[in-house]
Amino acid sequence: MSGPTEVVDRAMELLLAHDMAGFAALWAPDGTIEFPFAPEGYPQRVEGRAAVTEYLRDYTDHVDVRAITERTVRRTEDPEVVVVEFAVDGAAVRTGRPYRMRYICVITVRDGEIAAYRDYWSPLAAAEALGGADGLASPGGAR
Repeated sequence: MSGPTEVVDRAMELLLAHDMAGFAALWAPDGTIEFPFAPEGYPQRVEGRAAVTEYLRDYTDHVDVRAITERTVRRTEDPEVVVVEFAVDGAAVRTGRPYRMRYICVITVRDGEIAAYRDYWSPLAAAEALGGADGLASPGGAR
């Protein structure tokens, strides 16, 4: 069984490989993604592996992640929970602008699957790279 650190490692590998189906498959059937800083019109919560798969389906049509430039995994008192700080470097597909984003994620892993993924990112930085609020509001737009 994989613990949180191994699941995070695999998630980063899949993100860099642009394998969003594989990335979404890391979620438990009832796992969630939450976006506490999501702007109006953007989903704040996605529930269930099927919904996560659909949500991430077009991600690589919007963002080309080329490198993870920083990564720190912090264990918590709860062995199922880690806090991951990471930065990506890539390009916004539509605009060609650099896509450099920093994230802080609180990830809960149970039985080797992601049960909860709380994703803190900057909607303003994403909108700038993606060409404004229209690019951000589209499914798969920023993340």
